[in-house]
Formats: sequence, C-alpha cells, structure tokens
Amino acid sequence: MARISVDTGKCIGSAQCVLAAPDVFDQDDDGFVTVLDASPSGDAESAARTARGICPAQAITVHD
Repeated sequence: MARISVDTGKCIGSAQCVLAAPDVFDQDDDGFVTVLDASPSGDAESAARTARGICPAQAITVHD
C-alpha cells in the first residue's frame, strides 16, 4: 500500500490530479490540492501514481 503526500507550496491548481484520481485528490476553496485518501490501494493507488506523473508542478509524492 502506498502513502501519498503533496507539497501544497508547489501546487499551481491545475486539477490534473483530481481528474486522474478523484477518489484520492480534491481541491480546497483556493483551488489547491488536498488529499482525500493518503493510503489508497488497488485502482485508487494506480490512479494516484498516474496523477503524480501528470502533475505539472510535481507536487505529488507516492511513498512505497
């Protein structure tokens, strides 16, 4: 099972993570990433890894 963390200081609010993994990520009122599930598994973990790869700010880390 992976553990997800984000660097909100890097986030630019592009919402690519939310589109890729809506069960794992959301946006706060200012449009910045929030983590809904810090320890996803299965399809949600795979989606979180995809989100990490497409994040233009490289604000997402997946810890194994």
